[in-house]
Amino acid sequence: MDPIRILLSDDHEVVRAGYRRLLESTPNIKVIAEVASGEDAYSRYCELHPDVVVMDLTMPGIGGLEASRRILAHDHNARILVFSVHENEVMLNRALDLGVLGYISKRSASQVMIEAVYKVAAGEMYIGQEMMPHLVKRKTSSDSGAVSGLSPREFEVFRLLADSKSVNDIATLLNLSPK
Repeated sequence: MDPIRILLSDDHEVVRAGYRRLLESTPNIKVIAEVASGEDAYSRYCELHPDVVVMDLTMPGIGGLEASRRILAHDHNARILVFSVHENEVMLNRALDLGVLGYISKRSASQVMIEAVYKVAAGEMYIGQEMMPHLVKRKTSSDSGAVSGLSPREFEVFRLLADSKSVNDIATLLNLSPK
């Protein structure tokens, strides 16, 4: 059996190194590339076509949500596992609406990461235990909050504004006019 080929995307080098060591110490998993931005995640995905993308959400530039959207627009069969510090309903819903197959918290036990990679590689959904209350709420309610009504691009601008980026910085990052 060929190993599961992983693209690891996180802007913190020490985090990538730790997860690389964890993943590669596991049978049938190989990290084929590491990237530190959403733009690089998209370009390396197109170049390498890994089996699973392990994607952080908060990175410089376009970030993990927009990178996931681009990857899935390029290849609707892409298998993306989000691992993030964001343990909230909005980020989970955004990721699932895009079509990612997995979402786990960075505070999850290392075995959870391994289990999630195997499940996502098999094309199965995996949601970490800490995200289950949000998943249940997603299935049982119709969210009509202001943030949930934003388009993916509007949400990306909102996220960058929340990260204290200026209008000119956002325009540059997203290749838009500041107007």
